[in-house]
Amino acid sequence: MSGAAWLELAEGEPFGVENLPYCAFGQDRFRWTGVRIGDRILNLAAAEGRGLVDAGGAFLGQGTLNRFMAAGRPVWARVRERLVELLSAGRYQESIEPLLLSVADVRLELPFEVADYVDFYSSEEHATNLGRLFRPGGAALLPNWKHLPVGYHGRAGTVVVSGTEVPRPYGQRKSPDDDAPAFGASLRLDIEAEVGFVVGVPSEEAVAIDDFREHVFGAVLVNDWSARDLQAWEYQPLGPFLGKSFRTSVSPWVVPLDALDAARVPGPPQVPPVLPYLRAGEHYGYDIGIEIFWNGTLVSRPPFAGMYWTPAQQLAHMTVNGAWARTGDLYASGTVSGAEAEQTGSFIERTWNGARPIQLADGTARSFLLDGDTVTITATAPGAGGARIGFGEVTGTITKPE
Repeated sequence: MSGAAWLELAEGEPFGVENLPYCAFGQDRFRWTGVRIGDRILNLAAAEGRGLVDAGGAFLGQGTLNRFMAAGRPVWARVRERLVELLSAGRYQESIEPLLLSVADVRLELPFEVADYVDFYSSEEHATNLGRLFRPGGAALLPNWKHLPVGYHGRAGTVVVSGTEVPRPYGQRKSPDDDAPAFGASLRLDIEAEVGFVVGVPSEEAVAIDDFREHVFGAVLVNDWSARDLQAWEYQPLGPFLGKSFRTSVSPWVVPLDALDAARVPGPPQVPPVLPYLRAGEHYGYDIGIEIFWNGTLVSRPPFAGMYWTPAQQLAHMTVNGAWARTGDLYASGTVSGAEAEQTGSFIERTWNGARPIQLADGTARSFLLDGDTVTITATAPGAGGARIGFGEVTGTITKPE
């Protein structure tokens, strides 16, 4: 893939032609879909309207990516190839330059209409850590964990784009010293750094594991905000509910799966062997490096490459019972954590349930989130030709309950 010479991108630009993530953006009362190149966005509706891109009308009049995502892999591939050509060859500069907008001058929107939301629990390190914290003295991993991708059904209506404020949630919480629960604002508010995958092509039958790439359009960063005190009281026996459903933040850029081809790595060995519907022809994950910043201080670097359950296995399991996959379905990996404290993707792990507070650069210490705290999650991955692929960021600030 050639570089975008006429755009004069900086060396190491994470949003070069090797990436080309899609987005939705607004100006004044209008909203369009676009693709990012460097620090600018190409208005795809304008490009298609002028005959520069042929997406079968998928961008015209659209404020989200859903119609384009539903068009399928042949259209995705054709449009991507054409975008690389338009943004690389100098002969297109005169046609394309008037259609480019500065990222700083637009309002980034939720890039797709979320049809449904499922969150998995696919890091063995994270599941082990939470098992030890939530079930002291018991088994860290429950018997089913290595046989299927454990997950819960979230709330599509509270998925928000990066930058949206996160109100501190209310609910029931219970101290071990209390006979009855109390109601109030969460006192143990946390994050979960994850990678989400977005379904493009729908299916009314189970998606075979080797058909993953035919259905999944791309990936986003996810922060699955978590109220640990609400979660600990409610989650048995049916799992998370109010402790999770109040907000889930996603990055505004959808990185196409094709941009992540160079980031594919072998998936970890799975022992005991998984059932046939979870066995892929190629068992692979993605080498995505995540960084978490708490009020500007880098506090963790979770490695996505080691996730026990892969995105293809998650989609296969999610639909194997006959549940439909719909355009705009979002499913998240679950918290990404590594073996070291500095690789954990949640603050309950990073501080070991508050016992080891984190010292921030401003001299303060934190165990769980305070009102006014801001968390930003970023990520990059290897790209074609030695490039680095950027996911941008997902950020949110905690606001006081009303």
